[in-house]
Amino acid sequence: MGGACMYDSTDVAKTAIRVAITSTRAEEERLIGRLREKGVQAVAVDVGGDIINSVHLIIERAIIASRKSGLSRECHLDDGAIAGAAREAMSQVAAKATGLNGGGKIAICRYQEHLSVCIFMSIGLLHLNEVVIGLGHRSIPAQQ
Repeated sequence: MGGACMYDSTDVAKTAIRVAITSTRAEEERLIGRLREKGVQAVAVDVGGDIINSVHLIIERAIIASRKSGLSRECHLDDGAIAGAAREAMSQVAAKATGLNGGGKIAICRYQEHLSVCIFMSIGLLHLNEVVIGLGHRSIPAQQ
């Protein structure tokens, strides 16, 4: 990643991917703890179900998780940035998800004004799964 404590939009996007692809909750929590020490805020939440009909629920879960973790504030600007980045990530996933169920994780990472949302999912029927990843980015004012 970038310098000792300097992250740019590319670094934050890579970090969101790393958080989204963690295999266990313990691994996810360790990574989030190490990121926190570097000033990077991160949160992840499991998602699943009928992907196309659940887009609004997935976006809502991203907003709520971001608020609860302190990654964002409950305000129009922050909610809009998270919703926009999550929707962008979902649009990339939706291309492979039409009519199918999926399960995976959505991760949100922020460093100063850089915000990235990554969705990592397995989509399909029975054991015939497709793996898909979506990524969105927004810029919002750094928290004071």
